[in-house]
Amino acid sequence: MLGQTNTSKNTSTKYLLAIDQGTTGTTSVLINDQGQWVASSDEDFEQIFPQPSWVEHDANVIWKTVENTITNLLAKTKIDPKQIKAIGITNQRETVVAWNKNTNQVLCNAIVWQDRRTTAYCEQLRKQKKEKTIQAKTGLIIDPYFSASKMRWMLKNVPAVKASAQQKSLAFGTMDSFLLWKLTNGKSHKTDVSNASRTQLFNIKNLSWDKDLLKLFSIQESTLPQVQSSAGVFGVTENLNFLPDGIVISGIAGDQQAALFGQACFKPGDAKCTFGTGSFMLMNTGVTPVQSKNKLLTTIAWKIKNEKPMYALEGGAFICGASVQWLRDGLGFIKSSEEVESLAHSVTSSEGVEFVPALTGLGAPYWNPEARGLICGLTRGTTKAHIARATLEAMALQNADILLCMQKDSKKKLTSLKVDGGATKNNLLMQIQADYLNTTVVRPEVIETTSLGAALLAGLGCDLWKSQKEILNLWKVEKIFQSHISKKQRETRFKSWKLAIERSM
Repeated sequence: MLGQTNTSKNTSTKYLLAIDQGTTGTTSVLINDQGQWVASSDEDFEQIFPQPSWVEHDANVIWKTVENTITNLLAKTKIDPKQIKAIGITNQRETVVAWNKNTNQVLCNAIVWQDRRTTAYCEQLRKQKKEKTIQAKTGLIIDPYFSASKMRWMLKNVPAVKASAQQKSLAFGTMDSFLLWKLTNGKSHKTDVSNASRTQLFNIKNLSWDKDLLKLFSIQESTLPQVQSSAGVFGVTENLNFLPDGIVISGIAGDQQAALFGQACFKPGDAKCTFGTGSFMLMNTGVTPVQSKNKLLTTIAWKIKNEKPMYALEGGAFICGASVQWLRDGLGFIKSSEEVESLAHSVTSSEGVEFVPALTGLGAPYWNPEARGLICGLTRGTTKAHIARATLEAMALQNADILLCMQKDSKKKLTSLKVDGGATKNNLLMQIQADYLNTTVVRPEVIETTSLGAALLAGLGCDLWKSQKEILNLWKVEKIFQSHISKKQRETRFKSWKLAIERSM
């Protein structure tokens, strides 16, 4: 079963290494061949804000965090790296890296999924009435969030990217592709279907780069990675100073899809919500994509080897855990993120205070990149505690907005929601979430299910496990939260929230 375990001194034990490359940091994790969590190592990196609403990362620094966390993990566990059977990668999605295939040089800072610099261009596409065509092919709406407009911006505005394209040496990729390239010493320029489905260039029905969309965004197919199943062989390690040659990389999925897999949401109707920098809710819809009528996204969840792909409905709020970081770093209300629970718990309600954390615009189901953060309902009696409470309530209310749309699209009433991510340790937040969703919230024993999903996919990809049935029993419940408020209380709370949303836009 899943859970913490001591490192085995038995050299016959095999391990799966998961690289979880996130928005604010990188985590490397070891899981043994019994599916047990062994150890992890993490390292944060700098967020770069060149202009308001621009967000960038240094891909070379990110690669260094991968090297450092794996090195630290192996030193901490003292296992022989030759016992690593396979590697799985999961990553912040939509973030784009550009590099030169001949020189291996990164050509500019990566443009992060939160970045809004292509808002004006996306508005042009809407005016040209491209939305229906794009949504029909990709399952996505037009928004700066996705990779295609970021790639186009690089080609138009970064001379080194433009020059590499002209020399036929340009490589574009989401973070998984870049890490795979580095792990394989430039031998493998690939991605999986889940990451490809987030670029706005991939046709999720015929599983290929779409010629019409490539033309629309002025992107050459030769610059893009080859697309594979999420579980299968992508390449092997080569010429690294921290891992031996020949370890197979056999699992890749975008972070939210990896979390859905790690939560064992294998059946249509199964749903999870990950509380990270943003919050992301996904519902498995099976082998048929469900087109949303409520501004949710249709995405590929995963594809296992030669099986049919599984699809999901998705809604995401761009700012979730990041709002607590803002209370800590921006306002100085708390010294650590963990303190927000006790501060919010010191009052019984927000006393009418609303916080809309639209610090980088609003995601699903509003999709308003121009919306801005808002705190309203303040009185002379308002304290830090009321604002902290309003912050936790906003995190839960955003997800409730998404779930209501998800139930309409899928025509399914959700009976439970599996949760994961660091913020799920906050019992008050989980109780508020159950109250506002009016459904059971289930927290598993292992809340780092993004890393777990990447490891499990790698295990399937290298034949450590033969099927999803084998790994289904690995998932275990830690705590269940039930709704404790009345329908009237819920309706009153939603009315106030909706008014605050309108003001933020």
